[in-house]
Amino acid sequence: MRRTLLFVALACLSAWSYADGFTLTSPEIKANGKIPKRFEYNGFGCSGENRSPALQWSGAPSDTKSYAVTMYDPDAPTGSGWWHWIVINIPADVTELAAGAGAVNSTLLPHGAVQGRSDFGAPAWGGTCPPLGDAPHRYIFTVYALKTGKLEVPADATAALTGYMIHANALDKASFTATYGR
Repeated sequence: MRRTLLFVALACLSAWSYADGFTLTSPEIKANGKIPKRFEYNGFGCSGENRSPALQWSGAPSDTKSYAVTMYDPDAPTGSGWWHWIVINIPADVTELAAGAGAVNSTLLPHGAVQGRSDFGAPAWGGTCPPLGDAPHRYIFTVYALKTGKLEVPADATAALTGYMIHANALDKASFTATYGR
């Protein structure tokens, strides 16, 4: 019994150590912190700057062929959460996205990167915008290391379809969560 528990503990520690090497950070939003208002959506009763934050990652698996980045609110009162941002086909030699890269028709995205349609309906960053009076929502920023150089999804693909393709091709992922309330 002790050997089995030790083996399981070592296996978990080994897997945890590997996953711990792939990290995602932002110089503008701190993990487990509060998201500043400038990242709030401008519409639906929200009045922020609707600006995407700078993101940086490191420690991806050596066989990574591209990256995808998402921002998701699991607390949105929809029954299925809310996809605020999806970027796919980020080249494997890129390890950051510039602040403001999520604008419609962005010129700040790396060459070849494509923004998917968010739940706001546009292929661009859609900032935080929880309902007034809700407890602060959690926003999960994730970078995925992918085993393919390009995800083939239609330009008008739903966030769910794009997410399916991301997960089907993921080698590893790194995330951080921050909160926002109005």
